[in-house]
Amino acid sequence: MRKYKIVFALFFLIFTGLASAQNQFYEISLLTCDPGDQLYSSFGHSAIRVREIGSDGRDMVFNFGTFDFDTPNFYGKFATGKLNYMLSVTTYDRFIIEYDYFKRGVREQVLDMSLEQKDFLVQHLNALYDPARRFYKYDFFFNNCATKVRDAFEIAMGKQLVWNDSLDTEEKTFRNLIDEYVYPLPWADLGIDLALGSVIDRNATEREKQFLPDYMERAFASTEIVGDGPSRPLVKESRVILEFPKPESKLDLLNPYLLFWVLAIFYAVATWIGFRKGRLLKALDIGLFGVLGIVGLVISFLWFLTDHSATLWNWNILWAFPGHLILAWSLMKRVGETWTSKYLLFVLISTSAALIIWITGLQSFHPSLVPLFLVILLRANFLFYNLERFEKKA
Repeated sequence: MRKYKIVFALFFLIFTGLASAQNQFYEISLLTCDPGDQLYSSFGHSAIRVREIGSDGRDMVFNFGTFDFDTPNFYGKFATGKLNYMLSVTTYDRFIIEYDYFKRGVREQVLDMSLEQKDFLVQHLNALYDPARRFYKYDFFFNNCATKVRDAFEIAMGKQLVWNDSLDTEEKTFRNLIDEYVYPLPWADLGIDLALGSVIDRNATEREKQFLPDYMERAFASTEIVGDGPSRPLVKESRVILEFPKPESKLDLLNPYLLFWVLAIFYAVATWIGFRKGRLLKALDIGLFGVLGIVGLVISFLWFLTDHSATLWNWNILWAFPGHLILAWSLMKRVGETWTSKYLLFVLISTSAALIIWITGLQSFHPSLVPLFLVILLRANFLFYNLERFEKKA
């Protein structure tokens, strides 16, 4: 009987030894991908590479930046911030082929994790890939493809992962950070600045900057592992997987900066002509305030009717107010002149308040809006002082 116990013990030790030895066959890496030329890809991407060392070892990439197009009411959920993103798994070769096709660079940071940390991370990622757990509530700034990667490593390594946040002390707001990436896309930049509220005009902490893959890559490069033998850098080796020349960023001729200044000059000349000839030229105001009212409806929708955390307290609504649609209607129908005059005074006050908010830094508006603000003030002032007088002449 004792003989059988010894044999069993030997087999148990061999089995557990082989099981724990599986850890050393993992190579764990952070993959950082360069931004693309489309808005959805303009901020770059992060993913985790798990490579099993050996001739038959799998080489997989865990990607938190995907979503299911077959989701019921996909576009409605996307617009209202209710669309769940998910963790997907693909082979490393397929992942690289996609980025090579779109000419986007990929860099790899091989991490100096212990056997236990690697094993825990792989188990955690496999658990997250379970169909019941792979979906998560996406937030562009606080719960995205980069922050989910960071969170996975923090769960696997705990307090042994030490971020050296003090290395980068430059203060940047969330809006400053995203502006670094969307400047080559002026219309997208304008749309973002119109949609996102003053909540993103505060300085981001070093940890919060990690919502951007490039900043995550820098954070990993300066991070250390402690309490697991001698302290050591988290990144053991850095590799360039794909590299392409960066395209020159230049503004297209049809950009909001040029277009709005041309519009301002046109409105200024038209207003001067209308004043000289005693004509209101209300068609200009119907078009202007009609468009502004529609923009105001979109801002209101994003602020009050969606789950987007970054669209709150958006003071663009002061100059692009939904009520401007009623003003456009009243000008077109020639009704309620007393009400119209009072509303025009409101337009002058609210637009001036928006400028004060911009100057004081409570919210940063898109620079191309300067001529548009001038147009609003010009036409509201012109109508306020001349509407009744010119209408009587007509």
